[in-house]
Amino acid sequence: MPHARDLPLRYRRDHALSRIAGTGARFRGERTCGCVPRGDRHRDRRRRPVVDPARLTSGGQPDFVVVTGLSGSGKSQAVKVLEDLGYYTLDNLPPALMASAIDVSRRGGKQKVAFVIDARSGSLFADAKKELDALDRAGPRAHLLFFDASDDVLLRRYSETRHRHPVDAPGGVQPSIDEERRLLVDLRARADKVIDTTHLSVKDLRDTLHSLYGSGTSGMLVHVESFGYKYGLPPAADVIFDVRFMENPFYIPELRDLTGRDEAVRAYVLDHPATKEFLGHVIPFLKFALPRYESEKKARLGLAFGCTGGRHRSVVIADEIARVTREFWPGGIEVEHRDVDRPEVRT
Repeated sequence: MPHARDLPLRYRRDHALSRIAGTGARFRGERTCGCVPRGDRHRDRRRRPVVDPARLTSGGQPDFVVVTGLSGSGKSQAVKVLEDLGYYTLDNLPPALMASAIDVSRRGGKQKVAFVIDARSGSLFADAKKELDALDRAGPRAHLLFFDASDDVLLRRYSETRHRHPVDAPGGVQPSIDEERRLLVDLRARADKVIDTTHLSVKDLRDTLHSLYGSGTSGMLVHVESFGYKYGLPPAADVIFDVRFMENPFYIPELRDLTGRDEAVRAYVLDHPATKEFLGHVIPFLKFALPRYESEKKARLGLAFGCTGGRHRSVVIADEIARVTREFWPGGIEVEHRDVDRPEVRT
């Protein structure tokens, strides 16, 4: 069977649609097939997926965002921020697939979606305005976010990255920028928001997107993790605390085979003066630091607590930190005990 890239363009598009549809079927536990019955092919091309209008907006923020604009103007950075804000994102999506992708993502439980459509789609991008108009008729209007920047800044960014411009017009980058501006005239005029990144820092861009699409309430997730130093540091942790100075239940025969999940071990660790003093320092630190991490638009903060094997002290402390933090932090708290179930190796 030939690879999809070896097929004519219209068959590649059908192949991509069938893969998206198959993904949605797997969400629902259905059997999938990559083919379309012969008699239905032409009818399928005329029939658009039905998008439920009631599910396109919720909670005051747009649930469907389309990101477009000039190449090099900051769209990739915007996608990262939208992901942090809870959007399911697809970059470089051909406009003709937007309705299908919305339908499948909703059936897969993704309520907030953001697509990037731009000149990288080549000739497929020519139908972008028509596809957006069709989606408008199916439900509430997509929130169109357009990114722009001055020619000087775009030229500098391309000079720094040495990437090839997707339009690739004869004469180099400047003619390519000019041609891309011409292609995007209608979408820029249609945009709900134009963001000019000429003088914006990454932090300024994050702040702008949070003001547009953030919920206005605390959304930073605090991930609390216990681990054993003998198995290595957790790579996703932002702040690591070493609790190996605490009394070790491993050396108490009746506690050795238990873990920090057991009440006897928990009581042993928490009753020691050093533990109480440690918590007396860490909890005020978290009350001070968490709002400041969130003010930097951090979507997730990883706190890790390590002991030797990750089965006793660190488990107790991680659970206690999570319990107390839930009392004052409005965002989500999740707990992971990375090494608690590892078999103890004795020599």
